[in-house]
Amino acid sequence: MRAGGRTAAALALVVALGAAAVACAPERGPASSPTEAPSATPTAPPTPVDPIAALTLEQRVGQLFMVGTSVRGADPVTISAIVDRHAGSIFLHGRSQAGAAATAALVRSFTSLVGPATTAGVPLWVATDQEGGEVQVLQGPGFDRMPSALSQSALPDLEKQGETWGSQLSQVGVNMDLAPVADIVTSPGAARANPPIGALNREYGFDQASVAAHAGAFAEGMRSAGVVPTFKHFPGLGRVGGNTDFDAGIVDDTVTADAPDVDVYRQLTSHGVSAVMLSTAVYQRIDPSVPAVFSKAIVTDLLRGKVGFDGVVMTDDVSATAQMKAWSPADRAIQSIQAGVDVVLVSADPRVYAPMYDAVLAKAKADPVFAKQVDDAARRVVEAKARS
Repeated sequence: MRAGGRTAAALALVVALGAAAVACAPERGPASSPTEAPSATPTAPPTPVDPIAALTLEQRVGQLFMVGTSVRGADPVTISAIVDRHAGSIFLHGRSQAGAAATAALVRSFTSLVGPATTAGVPLWVATDQEGGEVQVLQGPGFDRMPSALSQSALPDLEKQGETWGSQLSQVGVNMDLAPVADIVTSPGAARANPPIGALNREYGFDQASVAAHAGAFAEGMRSAGVVPTFKHFPGLGRVGGNTDFDAGIVDDTVTADAPDVDVYRQLTSHGVSAVMLSTAVYQRIDPSVPAVFSKAIVTDLLRGKVGFDGVVMTDDVSATAQMKAWSPADRAIQSIQAGVDVVLVSADPRVYAPMYDAVLAKAKADPVFAKQVDDAARRVVEAKARS
């Protein structure tokens, strides 16, 4: 549902309740004297309801994962992830020319599983990579062919165009886009030496101001269509010399905590509901000890603390990338959550979801500190879903 529709519905409900209150009020007689006026009885403010109160621990853990399925058909492993282990979000991966009708049917095969026994009725986030250019999962009838981010930056009406692309997603049940890219590539020359971003024209420009303006316009268009944008890949992949999907040991030795690559997120995340995706690279000048997805210094101290982002933080894919092979699936999930992550993305290989989920659940049962981190993360996810 679009934000405007929700607002109108809420207003109609308020008007209806007000009318009912007037209709049910006792008929008033002649005006009473001041001495006859009844004394007002103070009304206690309502007790806030915890948005995860109705979820079991098992369901709360499930909200912390986004599990992939092929865009060409419902993966039985992903179906099981929702039915048996309460996964709270799914990701459509691959490439499809099947068009909108086929995609909507695929999405329904997952959203129909939502209920008291699976997600406690909390809706799924259904996400995909709909950036444009080389990275556009959904194509075919009903989906416009989207230009690359670099080409989008030259469009005079990018926000409006983003709303159109977002509407095409929302009409088939996709309510989260893992886009736009917020990585800063400093020049066309630097782009050629940057495999994950610049070589594919995924950047919105070559400085902070350009990226903030154009990625921000794309995101605002998505929000207008009822789709949650996801800025990526914090704290930046615009300066690395390898691709974390295919290469291990990727280290950024340039970006600092004060770099424009970091500061741009303060601008981008201040205008509405959004998520932030973390890079899996190691940042030598911020925390050289672990990849960003495992780093409390990057997730909690920098992104949540210094940048001030209080929304949902998710990992890049940690299921099958070369950069993650040195850690077991269980450790990838646990260390991410301990760092302050809310959603662990298990997109390329959904088979590793089961050991990840089981390890997080077991640790939450045994460790009260970790259990609180699980609750805090699940709460942020459920609240963000309610607002989006």
